[in-house]
Amino acid sequence: MQIAADVHIHLLCHLRYGISTMGPLGMSLTDGPTTLSFDAFWNWLMMHPNCILRAGTPDAVLYDDDDFHWHFAADGPNFYVQVIRGKRLVGEVVLASESVTYVEMASSEREGETNFDLIVESEQERIGAYFFVMSHGFEEEELPGHDRAVH
Repeated sequence: MQIAADVHIHLLCHLRYGISTMGPLGMSLTDGPTTLSFDAFWNWLMMHPNCILRAGTPDAVLYDDDDFHWHFAADGPNFYVQVIRGKRLVGEVVLASESVTYVEMASSEREGETNFDLIVESEQERIGAYFFVMSHGFEEEELPGHDRAVH
């Protein structure tokens, strides 16, 4: 498995924040890939750090490894996803949360993987600015306040 080392990605897009058509907890009311609000996705993601297989941007990817663990932090509108080995930072993705319009969840072509694309939209374009590949999909019952155990 290829491992990205010392990658620091700082994509701070300053686009107008928008909302797609969402139902309760950000679930899509339309056909096609399931859409989530960024807040619903981030809260769920923080409960599943051991389920991340890889994360990144169109320019760089951080891969999971047995020796690594994933750490999350926030500072104002910036959210940090860090890969750490021991006490050493291996890489991080800095997400400009205010620019993320919504998150699309879709099954991967690979068995046992689910793709989450964080979409940034403006009037002129739609960009998959960040992505996460997880070992399973989003389940609404796992959000805080539900009694189901998580891993």
